[in-house]
Amino acid sequence: MALPISSGLMDAIVLAVVAREGTYGYKITQDIRQVVEISESTLYPVLRRLQKDHCLETYDLEFQGRNRRYYRITPIGQARLSSYLKEWQEHKERIDQILFDDGSAQKEEPIHE
Repeated sequence: MALPISSGLMDAIVLAVVAREGTYGYKITQDIRQVVEISESTLYPVLRRLQKDHCLETYDLEFQGRNRRYYRITPIGQARLSSYLKEWQEHKERIDQILFDDGSAQKEEPIHE
């Protein structure tokens, strides 16, 4: 089953990957592909948006004679990631209550008008 990924969730995933270490676009794509199918053409607009929002910053390093653009999380990005993680945990708990309800929760009768 493939569930759609919202732009907010994609932002959270990208920030979480970049928060681990400064990294470059192709590597970010490969890391995310371990759990969600994503193309580079989907990732780069996310990276640009997060950079525009001051959540990520870039720097270049030489790699095999060429410059490679790296991304690192900023303090604003770290704060946003923390907020996303809190929201995700709350959302996940509510969904888990529905998906994994064992019937022990007290059920309310539907209201008929």
